[in-house]
Amino acid sequence: MNQVRQQPYLAFAVALLAIGALSAMDAVMKHLSIAIGAFATLAWRQVLAVLLLAPIYLAVRKGWPTAKAMKLHLLRGALMVPMSLLFFWGLARVPMAQAIALTFVAPLIALVLAALFLDEPVGKRMASGSLLAFAGVVLIFVGQGRAELGEQALWGSVAILGSALCYAINIVVMRRQAQNARPLEIAVFQFLITGAGFWLAAPFAGLPDYPAGQEGAMLLATLLSIAGMLLLAFAYARAGAAYLSSTEYSGFLYAVVLGWLVFGETVSLFTTAGAALIIAGCVLAARTRRIDHPTLETAA
Repeated sequence: MNQVRQQPYLAFAVALLAIGALSAMDAVMKHLSIAIGAFATLAWRQVLAVLLLAPIYLAVRKGWPTAKAMKLHLLRGALMVPMSLLFFWGLARVPMAQAIALTFVAPLIALVLAALFLDEPVGKRMASGSLLAFAGVVLIFVGQGRAELGEQALWGSVAILGSALCYAINIVVMRRQAQNARPLEIAVFQFLITGAGFWLAAPFAGLPDYPAGQEGAMLLATLLSIAGMLLLAFAYARAGAAYLSSTEYSGFLYAVVLGWLVFGETVSLFTTAGAALIIAGCVLAARTRRIDHPTLETAA
């Protein structure tokens, strides 16, 4: 076991870069989900990612995962199946900025989970912050109704909120996982376990269509996903989950730009105001806590 020195400022910058890579991946995945469906997109992306990463991991690994690390790999991999499917199914039905704004409730939930499971301190203003964030979500839904985006957009938004709940748990598990395994190991086993989950569900959900004509987009989405995952694993090994969860807010700016450039989407005042309320709620909830970054141990 090696000690990983805590570097919160470096970790914060790396996490911001990771969110940028993952936001670009979201744009490509939205295109693929519209073209061939979210389930097929995710199933084939996992296969491609394992084919790209497994040979590198097998060549450089210094041993197999510990029992503790494997339990965390299995937990996070299983969690990623509903989380990713709900998100990309919803993303195909709502504008990118609105989808990302709704996911901002995840850091607020993560603050509570970090306090319960990681013993990380949480501010006393959690109730007020939660109310602000809830008001932001309601405002986004009101704007959606006024824009008459339709029933599909409504269910897409509900799916994204479900994904946000899964992602809040994922943030906490990611912190524990980063303490017990190296980034490459985390990435390989996440893609492997999540991919197994999708393909085991194929007999019930239907075999995923091969992405004919979309191979380039699939490769790009996979590479961006790998980059984002490795960068996040690096960051979460060097700073606390509650502290780094705030980097998720940069995703709204990324989504606004990418949604406009790639899909010609505009951002309503309701979405912008709702995102601002959610962010304000998260900041308020965390405002009074003191953040510590103790030295942790990670697998050699």
